Amino acid sequence: MGVQQAQIQRLQVLAGLKQDQVAALHVRAGSLGVLREVAVPVGQRVAAGTVLAKVAQPAQLKAELKVPETQAKDIQVGQRVIVDARNGTIPGRVVRVDPPVREGAVTVEVRLEGALPPGARPDLSVDGIIEVKNIRDILYVERPVFGQPGGVVSLFRLEPDGKPAAYRRGWGALPSPPSRC
Repeated sequence: MGVQQAQIQRLQVLAGLKQDQVAALHVRAGSLGVLREVAVPVGQRVAAGTVLAKVAQPAQLKAELKVPETQAKDIQVGQRVIVDARNGTIPGRVVRVDPPVREGAVTVEVRLEGALPPGARPDLSVDGIIEVKNIRDILYVERPVFGQPGGVVSLFRLEPDGKPAAYRRGWGALPSPPSRC
């Protein structure tokens, strides 16, 4: 009788294990939201940890910006960002800088801190401006098309007394000063 009782207990444990495995096949999202994408066809075998689907929370969207690797060196967690969603701008902060470079760009995740504009939805294409440094009391001049970062170009400066513009020559710029206007 003892051998049969041990066999029954072993089979009960095995049946409980199989029931747990069947229950584990029922997949549920870890959070409430809208189903965005199903990555695996129904019935396909997958390894543990495989992403089966993506769920988005429309009220808690984030932005992902692709920053060229040459400009990503200055980006840090906590920097301010303005995200342009084409139908409005949203303030935000950098919350993560993806370590690897993919296709020449670094992925920067931005937590949106303002109200979402109408029509905001997952996977919407956006642009962003990341505030790397805030310098007060300066005059900002956009880099000319022909200028290179760290290079020097020629500029004209209007004198305070209203006289014609003064030519300031920089390294590698125009071969000779232009005539005064």
